[in-house]
Amino acid sequence: MRETKVVCRELDCGNPVAESRPLVKEGRGGVRLESSCNGHESTLRQCVTKTYTCEGGYYHHVICSESVRLVDGAGLCSGRVEVKSNQSWASVCEADFDRQDAEVVCGEIGCGAPAALQGGLYGEGEGQTWDKEFQCKGKESLLLDCDTSDRENNTCLPGNAVGLTCSEPDDVRLVGGGSRCAGGVEQYDQGEWRTVGDDYWGDVAVVECRQLGCDSTVSVLPGNTTRGFGASCSGSEPSLRGCWRGYDLLPGLTVICSDLLVQPDISLTDSMGGVSRGHQGFEMFRGYNFTITCSTQPQYPGGSFLLMFTGSNRTQTQPAVNHSAAFLFPAADDSHQGNYSCVYDNYVVSHNFSSESELLSLTVTASPLPAFIIRHVVVLLILLTAITTSYLYYKPTRRQKRVNRVSSMDLYVNAMEMVSLSSRAEAGPGEARAAQGTE
Repeated sequence: MRETKVVCRELDCGNPVAESRPLVKEGRGGVRLESSCNGHESTLRQCVTKTYTCEGGYYHHVICSESVRLVDGAGLCSGRVEVKSNQSWASVCEADFDRQDAEVVCGEIGCGAPAALQGGLYGEGEGQTWDKEFQCKGKESLLLDCDTSDRENNTCLPGNAVGLTCSEPDDVRLVGGGSRCAGGVEQYDQGEWRTVGDDYWGDVAVVECRQLGCDSTVSVLPGNTTRGFGASCSGSEPSLRGCWRGYDLLPGLTVICSDLLVQPDISLTDSMGGVSRGHQGFEMFRGYNFTITCSTQPQYPGGSFLLMFTGSNRTQTQPAVNHSAAFLFPAADDSHQGNYSCVYDNYVVSHNFSSESELLSLTVTASPLPAFIIRHVVVLLILLTAITTSYLYYKPTRRQKRVNRVSSMDLYVNAMEMVSLSSRAEAGPGEARAAQGTE
């Protein structure tokens, strides 16, 4: 798209948004240009160009953004924001531009989501400064469709011309390789996925792996030759959009990038409740057993896991069973303290690949057993004190009740005797003797 960028610049339009190759109508001729541009030329004539007369066939259809552009950036999706006003381009002050405005700009020029937004990031503009504040909602198709308001401060200080970096568009993929980082190269074009071909395989593969975030290229193999288009890259482009595009049918590419395997996971568990998660990582009580588990997503069968211990030559290796492996440590001690990582190795697509997990930090601390015993002893002493106090309280109370019961019986017996004597005194001597005889 380097030639397209030059065309948009020469026409005083914005950034190139898209290019396609519609069919020429029957009977319509044209001029065929084979141009080689670096993207910084002011006009197409400054490029290395060969001219041919053609009858029928295809011609390039270019779409440029009409009212906004990014300039002085590293690619099509980065640069200083400029807005077209009265047939001239004006830079935008950082105070008048926020993330929602950036979302609209990135979408308008055919890029991904905003990645960086900063004043002075791509230098200062030489012309005027936009005198409005944008108030986009983030859903508009064009920046000039957004609401605007008068700027509170009419001046924009030096170093505040807003610079914007958008992520590269999600318009390329590798298919058929079992991983997002391996397979045939395809690019989304005119509503469908098309094969990308190249006579010089290496540079397109380098750009493809970089755009997908798959690190470097491991190998490039010939792929299927199907409907698509050719591409030619220098290898420095941030994405395939920055490469030259041709519509001759070229051999497809099968690319394998170095980040073929996804990053494995690492975790730590125990069966005795002796592990906890602290600010610096995991904390393990001395003497408790623990298990470190390595696992990965089910991309490819087989492979093995290497458990590495930072600061030591000690390593352990186990085969991957159901895409995981468990490493058991019977008793934690000070020698187990440090950082661990899992390395997953596998031989796929005729190459050896490996991927390493994040670090797991482990600290071994003293066993909590003495404190556990002290807590239980304290609880037992409290219970014993309570039982003793209750016993001492209730014991005299029961004795007192018994004394009271005895005194009451004595009083009752004495009272009955007194009643009996009184009855005898009231009766005559004969009744008394009769009563005694009866007794």
